[in-house]
Amino acid sequence: MKAYKEMSKEELLVLRDELNKEYSDVKAKGLTLDMSRGKPAASQLDMEMDFMNALDGSDLRAADGTDCRNYGVLEGLPEARKLMGDMLGVPAENVIVCGNASLNIMYDTVARSMMFGVMGSTPWCKLDKVKFLCPVPGYDRHFAITEQFGIEMINIPMSLDGPDMDLVEKLVNEDEAVKGIWCVPKYANPLGITYSDETVRRMAALKPAAEDFRIYWDNAYVIHDLYEDTSEELLEILSACEEAGNPDMVYEFCSTSKVTFPGAGIAAIASSKANLDFIKKTMTVQTIGYDKINQLRHVVYFKNVDGMKAHMKKHAAVMRPKFEAVLEVLEKELAGLDIATWVKPEGGYFISFDAMEGCAKAIVAKCKEAGVVLTGAGATYPYKKDPKDSNIRIAPTFPTPEELAVAADLFVLCVKLVTVEKLLAAAI
Repeated sequence: MKAYKEMSKEELLVLRDELNKEYSDVKAKGLTLDMSRGKPAASQLDMEMDFMNALDGSDLRAADGTDCRNYGVLEGLPEARKLMGDMLGVPAENVIVCGNASLNIMYDTVARSMMFGVMGSTPWCKLDKVKFLCPVPGYDRHFAITEQFGIEMINIPMSLDGPDMDLVEKLVNEDEAVKGIWCVPKYANPLGITYSDETVRRMAALKPAAEDFRIYWDNAYVIHDLYEDTSEELLEILSACEEAGNPDMVYEFCSTSKVTFPGAGIAAIASSKANLDFIKKTMTVQTIGYDKINQLRHVVYFKNVDGMKAHMKKHAAVMRPKFEAVLEVLEKELAGLDIATWVKPEGGYFISFDAMEGCAKAIVAKCKEAGVVLTGAGATYPYKKDPKDSNIRIAPTFPTPEELAVAADLFVLCVKLVTVEKLLAAAI
């Protein structure tokens, strides 16, 4: 197939007519498909229904005799702290197990810093300016948190190795107003890349101008491999920070939201003893203790981190064909046209797609008009403003394989049509 940019205006006009005919035919089918969020499919949720029965016959007591039906144990059950710590590769004593979602913990961590500061520093709400670094494209809900608190967000370009560390080092080391950086370090949302060892070490070795600067390390996909034989390894950040002389510089977050049931998992924060001690001072006012019954259910069901990883292979078996199906369509229909690029992820929940500049919003709108809802264009950037209007996050997990095939075909059709229209507009 000839690259679109090499086509004459007459060739583009003919192609546009053909594509418009195809698009009209698809619209007539009345599709209603939702690919807007990275949600597990019903088949994934069905396969773990036995999780609900994990505590049948249990007296609901933890290994140390704690009655999980009652109040207390603010930091979480010891065995739950170990399970989550083993998932992250950190000691149990560096972990607090909280409620059902890591997003809540991240929100609370920013809110705590706004109201009470960080380990004795001035509360952020009393400062003239607070800034966060935001690797882009990135996770929209991270950006929503900092935007809600009025924190200025600064775009940091991403590469296949992680954030642009030259820029990160310059901003963090020179600007006292920079208080944090959002990171999804393994199978990053949406790029699907894993930070290189060099990136992690440079991150850990930062010399912040602000004493209250913290790395917000959202390790959401730490065990979410799609391919067992090519699992990507991520350097452990807590020990890297300690080795670099910055033991307190990182907050690490994780959950089992896409391991067991979204909205009914357990979530944790891992950090230094000093950070956790400070966090607990406000946490003791916020709650008497989190859901220990759910913590115990996870421990009994998985037994250990090996049980979690074995369970994730079942998820991968369902998800992998869906990712491969979308990637196959992209390769078959768009490769060689010189109108788009995409990343083939080895894990996580997303495929990051970059259309020709100025096309993303129109592509998403075309898909929606024909009955397929995607994540909003611009969502992967702070303030929902993609400066190139190029990035689109594809979430292939939720639809059935049959629905996904239809959605992928429609997506590439919309990419082609919008791109042709863009090129024709430029030719006028």
